[in-house]
Amino acid sequence: MDPVRIGILGAARIAPAAVIAPARAIPEAEVVAVAARDPERAEAFAREHGIPRTHPDYDALLADPDVDAVYNPLPNGLHGVWTIAALEAGKHVLCEKPFTANAAEAETVAAAAERADRVVMEAFHYRYHPLMARVLDLCGQLGTIRRLSARMIAVLPNRRDIRYRLDLAGGATMDVGCYALHELRTIAGAEPTVLDATPTTISPGVDRAMRARMSFADGSTATMECALLAARPPVADLRVTGEHGSVTVYFPTRPQLGWISARIGGTTRRERVKGEATFFYQLRAFCDAAQNGAAVLTPPADAVANMRVIDAVYEASGLGARNPSAAA
Repeated sequence: MDPVRIGILGAARIAPAAVIAPARAIPEAEVVAVAARDPERAEAFAREHGIPRTHPDYDALLADPDVDAVYNPLPNGLHGVWTIAALEAGKHVLCEKPFTANAAEAETVAAAAERADRVVMEAFHYRYHPLMARVLDLCGQLGTIRRLSARMIAVLPNRRDIRYRLDLAGGATMDVGCYALHELRTIAGAEPTVLDATPTTISPGVDRAMRARMSFADGSTATMECALLAARPPVADLRVTGEHGSVTVYFPTRPQLGWISARIGGTTRRERVKGEATFFYQLRAFCDAAQNGAAVLTPPADAVANMRVIDAVYEASGLGARNPSAAA
């Protein structure tokens, strides 16, 4: 079967790890083109990474008949508009997280995906690694889950970074909190109600840190903590407590650094789950869906649900949901 020919929208820093390197490792994918707002930057990016073609703008890339699918790592506020444009051009889309700027926009993208009958997948790469399958297996042995918590603390001291721009739907909850919220939803297998949220802002309307409390219909509770700028070392973990014990996952989005500590039924164990990079599994799943119609773990419906929780956190914090209109 011919490989899925992928074009990249923007010369983003994440693109080499997310698609270029894994495409070299699997026969199902091939990166064939890139476009950027600055054509010179696109040319330099293509030379550095061995991409055969560049296009002068995003529209030209979407019009390329030799591009089957698009990787969209543009700023948050541009995810929705360019994912829809790619779908209307007949392309499959692997869209970086967060899926869109807000839930209403996510619903619009989901509807466009259904109309186009193309694959759209949100790039929560951790979800495709064998580590997460093992975590779900262990959590299934805990019986009734009572408490969950997820943290993702990063360090982004550059206050001019686009992830702090409100007009591009920036903020800590959008950038790293989306992972923590997705992890909680994945383990619970249900959607939470946000009880309250407390932000720490870096500029009007933009959170550099956020804490939120949630509950689920079964009575379990959850907390989420995230930050892009905090007076502490970077950390990411997921903790689940149930009637038969607890499971803690350290660095769930980076399995090469992480491990699982489990105490179930009086037995304590520590495990590492080996495997390829998370992005390898993600790209392979995307290509399988595009070529064979396989189901994905992070489809538009899941993306809409995650954006609804993100919106609810922002609303509870008093900052309000992100608005992409200025960016579009």
